Amino acid sequence: MTQTSDRRGWLGVLSVALGSFVLVLSEFLPIGLLPSIADDLHVSIATAGSMVVATGLAGAVAAPVVTVLTSRLDRRIVLWSLTVLLIVADVAGALAPNFAVLVAARVLLGVGIGGFWAIGAGIAGRLVAEPSVIRATSFITAGVSVATVVSLPLGAFVASVSTWRVAFLIGAVLGAIALVGQLAMLPRIPSLSRVRFATLGGLLTISRARVGLIGTAFVFVAQFAAYTFVAPYLEDVVKVDGQTVTLALLVFGVAGIIGNFVAGSTLSRNLLGTLGVAKFVLAGAVIALPFLAFSITGVFLLLAVWGFVWGALPLGMQTWMAKAAPSASESSLALFVTTIQLSIAAGSIVGSVAVSGLGLGFDFGMAGVIAAAGAVLLITLGVRRPKPVSGGRGGVPVVTGAVEVPC
Repeated sequence: MTQTSDRRGWLGVLSVALGSFVLVLSEFLPIGLLPSIADDLHVSIATAGSMVVATGLAGAVAAPVVTVLTSRLDRRIVLWSLTVLLIVADVAGALAPNFAVLVAARVLLGVGIGGFWAIGAGIAGRLVAEPSVIRATSFITAGVSVATVVSLPLGAFVASVSTWRVAFLIGAVLGAIALVGQLAMLPRIPSLSRVRFATLGGLLTISRARVGLIGTAFVFVAQFAAYTFVAPYLEDVVKVDGQTVTLALLVFGVAGIIGNFVAGSTLSRNLLGTLGVAKFVLAGAVIALPFLAFSITGVFLLLAVWGFVWGALPLGMQTWMAKAAPSASESSLALFVTTIQLSIAAGSIVGSVAVSGLGLGFDFGMAGVIAAAGAVLLITLGVRRPKPVSGGRGGVPVVTGAVEVPC
């Protein structure tokens, strides 16, 4: 690969990373805007939280469907189309006259997220030279990880200085910038093979992939059962004003960004250990939050700890899945994204029911228990040795038995 093409490849990677960042940012922005959206559209906090459910369910369906239906198309055309869908969804959300239209816009966004993440996260190997693939992939996944941790403080900040609709317009503008970059920098990326639904099902025969999906489900359900209601917790339980909420969420976000890049080092040394510790620490921080509501300093410290370990977990679980079936990256990522989106929806539903019935304190305690249970399962299943590899179908190797000890 020449120096010029390598430079263009890296610019293409950055354009995809920006697209991933904007899509996930747009998905989670409403979490920091729930109080403002609920007030403006005259719905309850719990009802407003259902937007997260709608987006997650749409993304869960879209990831495998888009992967299969577009598997013969040039990948750059697919990425362009999904980025356009992001822009349309954010503009429609900003202009929504009522909650029903807003939910419809979020469904469109979910389609874009599911398809883009499933395809874009594994595209680095088509853009840069082989020695740079891992580093390039980390940039794309970092875009996802950073978005999950900056969305809350950004949403809360926008709500404190303007209307929640401005946050959606910001997402649309950033999406347009990503689209321009992709149009300019992405070369032709022809399809290499056709993906079938049977191929996706074949991945479930790989024990390492099954363990990864289970671990992903537990941590994302726990995260979003609590994360969806952080802003109401700070306002209603800790009793702080809007500016303090924004500052607290900024602390969470900055800690998460740091955690994402620290994890890049620790994951390569001990994948299972990093994931297990991060999940247990997340559980402890979430459970402790209601008990330290009397101390703003304590709440800030716990949010920093929570944000730090959460910054490591999406990247860590994707690393696990990438190692589960390296020869079927798009199929693996499609199932990974489907699991994430279903888990986000499930977490938001469980959290909404818990908050409506038993309050925020119970919701946070429940989320912590789920995270701890997921850590126990991951460690228990993850330390077992695999059986020999047997032949697979649809290009997917089949490993019978459990996974190896990651290192």
